Amino acid sequence: MVAMFSTVSAANVQVRISGWGGSDQPIIEEMLRLYVTPAMAKEGITVLYEPIADDFQRYIVNALSANTAPDLFYMDIFWAQSLIQAGQVEPLDNYIAKSKILKKEDFIPSLLDAFSYQGKVYGIPKDFNTLALFYNKDLFDLAGVAYPDENDTWDTLAKKLEAVSKLDGVYGLALQPEFARMGAFTYAAGFKTFDQNGKSNLFHPGFKAAFEWYTGLAKTRAGVMPADLGQSWGGGAFGTEEVAACIEGAWVIGHLKDQAPNLNYGTTFLPKDPSTGKRGNLIFCVAWGMNKDSKNKQAAFKVLEQLTSPEVQQWILERGLALPSRVALADNPYFKQNNREAQANYIVFRGASEGNVVPFSFGEYGGRWMDPINEALRAVMSGEMSVEEGLREAQYRLDQEMQR
Repeated sequence: MVAMFSTVSAANVQVRISGWGGSDQPIIEEMLRLYVTPAMAKEGITVLYEPIADDFQRYIVNALSANTAPDLFYMDIFWAQSLIQAGQVEPLDNYIAKSKILKKEDFIPSLLDAFSYQGKVYGIPKDFNTLALFYNKDLFDLAGVAYPDENDTWDTLAKKLEAVSKLDGVYGLALQPEFARMGAFTYAAGFKTFDQNGKSNLFHPGFKAAFEWYTGLAKTRAGVMPADLGQSWGGGAFGTEEVAACIEGAWVIGHLKDQAPNLNYGTTFLPKDPSTGKRGNLIFCVAWGMNKDSKNKQAAFKVLEQLTSPEVQQWILERGLALPSRVALADNPYFKQNNREAQANYIVFRGASEGNVVPFSFGEYGGRWMDPINEALRAVMSGEMSVEEGLREAQYRLDQEMQR
């Protein structure tokens, strides 16, 4: 536990906050020292920061059940709804209504919606990611192929990928067999994760069209699964220049800076579905939530205000640490810098407001919802199943899971 505090009175209130450790820890510690601790000392509040090195989801679920959870804690979009629906998170609407520095309209709507339930807000997003298309400029130049751009559709991008893949030793796009990548295209085509009856139909025309297009790239060198190149993810294959493009979030920027510092890359939006004319995307986001059983809720909200304040988000943005969730920062000078990192971050930032943007969350099913789809993607791209067989098997397994 790291205690971040200034000299305070005997009536001082302590507010515990917790998130994952690792690379996050020194960032949060510095942010608390520079911004939160001084502001809270004036309010008679001491902030106690508790980084968790292990599985944070397991930690917070157990801590909430045992009534030992901190006052404020990270909520990942992937599992936040399960905590909210269990009644373990404090609704924040009444606090926000009285706040002078934190208003709903200050935050990107799709991010705030991701942590809302039955009309109430339960989390304030601290940062986020979406998906973008990263491409190797040198490889496209060498092949004499126009760069991918925001006007591309699935069809025009496929033609570019197939053309650049004619270079020796180069494939087009890294095709991770995961809904966490392919899913963005299903949403562009109008697919809904759950219908009005709470069911999932993988034979929805939009889902099937996206599935066929994505897996179809693997039939030629226009696409390849990273595992077939000895890589565990698309960013790895992109960094070694075995593929000309990959679909990733801003998290790939740090990897490329460390592992491929001379790689000349560009970034653009995901292509549009030629039928709907829309893009799709997924939001990967973390918010600060408040413990429903906190004994210091008013003080905790004051800390939350500081943790998501314009000053803190500006500081985080300028250091290239994460993408801030406040709308006003879309016009920040950082995004106008003429370097590949800033430009990539800007595309990822705008991705939250481009087309059909859906939270990376599957309700009570969590990752179990994706498992049958991921296996079908792998089986079809490896030639073990046809598209029809893969979808039929995935639908059967998903139905079984949802009937439990």
